[in-house]
Amino acid sequence: METIRFDDIEGLRKKISTEFGPWSEELEVSQAMIDAFAELTGDHQWIHVDVERAKRESPFGTTIAHGFLTLSLLPRLSTRGRGQGEFEIVGHGNVVNYGSDKLRFLSPVPAGARVRAHSRLASVEAAPKGTRVAREVAVHVVGSEKPALLYEMIALYQPKRG
Repeated sequence: METIRFDDIEGLRKKISTEFGPWSEELEVSQAMIDAFAELTGDHQWIHVDVERAKRESPFGTTIAHGFLTLSLLPRLSTRGRGQGEFEIVGHGNVVNYGSDKLRFLSPVPAGARVRAHSRLASVEAAPKGTRVAREVAVHVVGSEKPALLYEMIALYQPKRG
């Protein structure tokens, strides 16, 4: 796999693409996972946790995952190593979550569905404390062309200390 130093701005910019890389492994979003997320966050809205009511009243015919649960699964769906394509960013001391510029919940993730993600490098910028890298990530329910979630995450790659 090709390696590119975090401070090689031009080398990284050559990897910016409009095309998404390969898919991550699939992950099932179970009702137990949805219930645990509801317990953790206190978000017990019936469309997520009341299976019988969702069968009767939900336009989806079942419970659906919280949007923020889907977002929180990104580390498990990480395509690092394989999904970044042919390259790996190296030479940094650490990487910190710098924030995001875009987050959209575009379609539901029904309980029991399998999801997968893929990403693309969207932008690279030199910053006073390192290199800011924006990556657009799409999470899809397996079998659906429309993403369930579209997210542009920004990471700050910082030099090694000392």
